[in-house]
Amino acid sequence: MFTGIVTDIGEIVSFTPVAQGQLHRLRIACSYDQATIADGASIASNGVCLTVVGSGVAGGKTWYDVDAAAETLALTTAKHWKLGTKLNLERALKIGDELGGHIVAGHADGVATLVSREDLPDMARFELSTTRELARFIATKGSITLDGVSLTVNTVKDVTFSVLIIPHTLTVTTIGGWKAGDEVNIEVDLMARYAARLTEMTV
Repeated sequence: MFTGIVTDIGEIVSFTPVAQGQLHRLRIACSYDQATIADGASIASNGVCLTVVGSGVAGGKTWYDVDAAAETLALTTAKHWKLGTKLNLERALKIGDELGGHIVAGHADGVATLVSREDLPDMARFELSTTRELARFIATKGSITLDGVSLTVNTVKDVTFSVLIIPHTLTVTTIGGWKAGDEVNIEVDLMARYAARLTEMTV
């Protein structure tokens, strides 16, 4: 489990398609202490929970390897990742850690497309669109995870919604580089999903 609070920005420094392109082996450089990264550990990368299969240090920089499998490539923006791609990183939540965002599974539900960006004094407003299936779980003032970042929904209209991003978040995540037309990973609020399922079963 995660909280949607980004703790580092990683960079893909090695990219190897295997299994006829159905699996991508990625090497991600980061600033985490390599001694704290165990094989089998979970690290969220742009909101996608990936399992560490190896790690080390090169040129004074920590790296770790992960595999992005066919389902991840089909459902998320991982299919567009390449050498040099920057990723929002978050280590798995430990018992006793501060829950600064909201409960995030790291299982992206799909993608949202950035419709527009409005730069305001000291912040930025982004309008995004997603599928009708996912839009039904998005509510004004509710929580949402975009590229691994826990955010509060500002407005909702049909399949479009907006978020306001403060300067700190623009600085410490990849959101500062978002532009119209970009695709981002979206994970809807887990509680909203369970509430919808409960409603379906009691109708």
